[in-house]
Amino acid sequence: MTTIVLGRGAAASVVAVLAVLALGPGPVSGPAPAAAAELLPDLDQETPAQLDVRASGAPGRRTYRLGFGSGVRNVGTGPLVIEGRRADGSGMVARQRIDDDAGGPPRVVGGVGALRYVRSADHQHWHLLGFDRYELRPVGGGAPVRDRKSGFCLGDRYRVTTRRVPGAVPEAVYRSRCGLRRPGLRRVVEGISVGYGDFYAAHLEYQDLPLDGLAAGRYVLVHRVNADRALRESDYTNNAASLLLALRWRDGVPRVTVLASCPDRARCDAPARAAATRSAVVPAARPPGRGRAALCSLSPSGADGRPS
Repeated sequence: MTTIVLGRGAAASVVAVLAVLALGPGPVSGPAPAAAAELLPDLDQETPAQLDVRASGAPGRRTYRLGFGSGVRNVGTGPLVIEGRRADGSGMVARQRIDDDAGGPPRVVGGVGALRYVRSADHQHWHLLGFDRYELRPVGGGAPVRDRKSGFCLGDRYRVTTRRVPGAVPEAVYRSRCGLRRPGLRRVVEGISVGYGDFYAAHLEYQDLPLDGLAAGRYVLVHRVNADRALRESDYTNNAASLLLALRWRDGVPRVTVLASCPDRARCDAPARAAATRSAVVPAARPPGRGRAALCSLSPSGADGRPS
C-alpha cells in the first residue's frame, strides 16, 4: 500500500474543501423572484338609467312595467373572460380565465356559472345567467319585486370615459355576438376588457319590472352585478348601485319620479346620504314602440341598445 504524505499547506486546503462540502452550498445572492400577480377584473355597476314606464294590453286591462337600462364596466387590472363549454346538447358550463402580470398561461377557474342559449323577440344567443340582477324594494319594508332577467351576452359595448382607468385597452376586444343564431355551438368566449363596459337598454330582454299592484310610495331600484360573487374580482364594494324613486298613481296610470341616485350603494333610502341629483320625472306610461326611452341623465357615456 502506498502512503501519501501531505505538507502543512496542502493538508489545510483539503480540510477547508471538506468543510465546504459538509455545509452544503451557500446562499444565492440577490432577491428571490416575485410571484406572478393575478390581473383581476373589477366589475363596477353603473347607476340605473333610461327609466321608462311602458303600458301593454287592451284598454281597460292595461299592465305597466318600469323599464331601465343597466351597465357594468370593468375598471380592474385584467379583463373579465368567460369561456363556456359543453359536451352534449345541454347548457354550457362557465369558466373564468385569469391572466397574470408575468405573461404566463391563464389560470382557469371552474364553476363560476352557466351559459344558456336564449330565444326571445330581441335576441337569440348565449347568455351568462345571473350576471346582473335587479329589484324594486319598498322603503320601510315589504317584499321586493325581483327580475326575471335571462342573463347577459358579455362584450365591449362602450368605452369608459367618465373616469381614468389605468391599463385600459385602446380598442374593443370582445365584439362577438355570443353565438348569434348558433344554438349548436360547443364553445363560446365572452368578456369585458379593461376600460370598457356592457349595457342593455330599457325593456330589452326583460330590462324592466312590473308596477301592477304596487302601492304609491317610495321605492329603491337596485342593480347588482355578480351578486353571488362566483366571479373572481379585485373589489366587490362597487357591485351595486341604486335610485330612490317616488311612485304615484293617477286614474290608474303610474308616474315615477327619481329623487336621488346612489352609485356604489344598494341602499338609497337615506336621503341625507344619497348623492345629490335633480328630480327627474319619468314620462307617463306609453304603449311600446312609440319613441325612445327617456334618458335619466345617468346613462353611461356612449352606451346604447344593441342590435339582435
